[in-house]
This record gives sequence, structure tokens and C-alpha cells, in this order.
Amino acid sequence: MEAINRLSPRAKNIKPSATLSLSAKVKALNAAGAGVIGFTAGEPDFDTPQHIKQTAIDALNAGKTKYMPIQGDPSARKAIADKLQRENSISCCSDDIIITSGGKQALYLALQCIVDPNRGDQVLVPTPAWVSYRPMIELAGGEVVELAGSIDNDFKITADQLETAITDRCVGIMLNSPCNPTGTMYSQHEQCDLASVLEKHPKITIISDEIYEKLVFGGIDHFSVGSIDSLAERVITINGLSKAYAMTGWRIGYACAPGNDSQMAKAMARVQGQLNSHMTSFCYDAIAEALNNSAEDVEKMCQAFASRAVLIYDHLCAMDGFICPKPTGAFYVFPDISKHFGRKTSKGKLIDSSMSFAEELLDEAKVAVVPGDDFGECGKNHVRLSFACNEEQINQGCKRIRDWLGALS
Repeated sequence: MEAINRLSPRAKNIKPSATLSLSAKVKALNAAGAGVIGFTAGEPDFDTPQHIKQTAIDALNAGKTKYMPIQGDPSARKAIADKLQRENSISCCSDDIIITSGGKQALYLALQCIVDPNRGDQVLVPTPAWVSYRPMIELAGGEVVELAGSIDNDFKITADQLETAITDRCVGIMLNSPCNPTGTMYSQHEQCDLASVLEKHPKITIISDEIYEKLVFGGIDHFSVGSIDSLAERVITINGLSKAYAMTGWRIGYACAPGNDSQMAKAMARVQGQLNSHMTSFCYDAIAEALNNSAEDVEKMCQAFASRAVLIYDHLCAMDGFICPKPTGAFYVFPDISKHFGRKTSKGKLIDSSMSFAEELLDEAKVAVVPGDDFGECGKNHVRLSFACNEEQINQGCKRIRDWLGALS
């Protein structure tokens, strides 16, 4: 008898995260003694500051192990709202905040709340873009409309591009600065230019992913589009503690959605209430501790990333055939490696795509990078390298890449 396929099309068709899959593969290879240098992980190599860890330990020992409000602990939400007012000039209150299990869940909830799968809704995505935006939009029942940024403009879209792409079906746009995978940023002036277009289209909700906001080092100040008064009630600002505070495994994210009696935040909470209810109860106290008492820790990590950015950028620019915009935030570079398409490795393997480039680099040089395909159509000639690793690994890994390139025919 033929087995019945019980999997839904949603479950069958969703792609796994390319970045997480590759990071897991690198860990498995190294556990087997392969000696791979990984430039794949979007994860700081620092430990969470001790005072933040101790706060969670104290909360656990104090018995904070019970169910919590779905939107999050009130004192933690107040700390987030205070931070957004103080640092981002976003007018908001505690009721506008929802705390989630990581920034990824905040993005997922936002999309579930703005996309109607029955009316052909579109969400605009400037690309290259983080690999999870597309599947999250599609899981919500939306259609992705890519707006390709030019490498000559540091992968940033223009106001004219945005205006041309908007249709009556557009309900949202994803903005991300500093950007994963490119490591580049929109200036305040550039974001205001985009905002001037969006002001004319009140149906469009702006989802602003600002998870890398504190990791900036290229002379461009971070700017929150949610601080623009004319758009404030249409902006969902997404952030979390993973990147700036080296707390990836804690899964602490949040969203801020002001206006309309906190309607959007309450809607996101209703969805979250049917998923996982809330994040881990004894981690809430760590939020205020991180936001209010970690400036020195964050600055040290940021300075390390700034030095690494210069180091890896110089290495890549010195390599034959690499075209690479300068990273100014986050911890990524996204070079164009297409000048090597058509060449063969020392084992006779043809390089004809970013995927084959990454596969043969891993096989022959034991260096892992992420192919650019999943970051959008315009990423197909690129690979992403994360410099969330120490300088010795950057130097050794770049030497392996350079030597491998030198052996191509």
C-alpha cells in the first residue's frame, strides 16, 4: 500500500535556513577533526557579560520560573520602551512593546499580523536581504517583491526604485540597517528619502529590523525610521539582545508598534499566545540589566568588530577578482566573486556559481562561506563572510582563500 503523505505543502516547501545549516555543518566537521575555518555564523564569538548572566541566575534562584504575561514582564517592557525613547527617539509606551523568543519570532509575528493570504498581499524586500525574510513572508501567505540594491550604491535601494515597485497590493516593506548580509548601512538622509515615498502610501506597514543597531563603526550613525513622526504609527521596530550583547542563545527579542491604542502589539501578542506564550521567565530581569548597564561591554565588542572589519576588508580587496563594498556595521562582508566563474579547481571541479564556489572552497581549502543565492536574486554572484571570529582565524582563513584562488585554472 502506498504511504499517505501527511505533510502539508507549507512543511514540504519551506527551505531550511542556509546560514544555520552551514554553521551546523562546520561544527560537525570540526567535531570530526576537519579543521574548518568558518565564516558562516551570524553569532558573536564573545560570551554574555557576567553581570547579565548573574542577573538571570539570581532570578532563577528567586523562583521566577512561572508563567508570565504574554506581552512580557511589565518592568522589562518599560525598560525597552525607555530605551527606545532615550536612544532611538521613538515615542512609545510599555503597552506598545511585545517581548518575543528572539528577534526572528518578532518578525514572524509582525508578518502574520499584516499579511492576508486571501488577497494576494505583497511585501517589499530590498535585497540582498537576510535569508529568513522570504520564507517568513511566504509562510504568512504573502508574495515577496524584491528590490535589488546595486553594489555600486553599497547594495542600497533608492527612493525612485521604491516608488516604482509599489502596487495596490503592497502591505509591507522590510528595512534592515545595518544590513545582513552586506554589512552596509542607510544614512539618516537615505532613510528619510525612502520615508518620503512611504508617506504617500498609508496601507504600507514598515518593519524595521534593527538587530545590529549598536554594531556600527563606519562613520554612519544608526537611525530609526520609527522616529519619523509622519510614519511612527506605521512602523514596527524589531530588535533584541542577541547580537549587541552576545546573547544569541537566550532568545530575547522584542517589537515596538506604537499608535492606535497599541493595536498591533496586542495583535502580535494574541498570535504569540497561541504559539509559545512567552519567552523563558527567569530571563526577563536580564533585559533591563543589559539595556541599562552594559554600555562598556557593548563598546568593547563593537571596537573588536570594527578592527576585524578593516582586517577582512583589506584581505578581500587584495584578492584577485573580488569586488567588496566596505562594511560599516554588523559583522558581514558580501563580495562579488563572479570573476572566478568558469575557472576550475586543482581537482578539476568547475566553478560556475556562488554555490559551487562555496562547496569547492569548503572541500579543498577547508574554509566555509555562505553562498549568496538565498539572500536574493542579486546575491547570486556573491558569498557572505561573517567576521564574528577572532583575527587569527580571519588571517588564516583569508590566506587559505587566497592560496586556493591562486591554484584555480
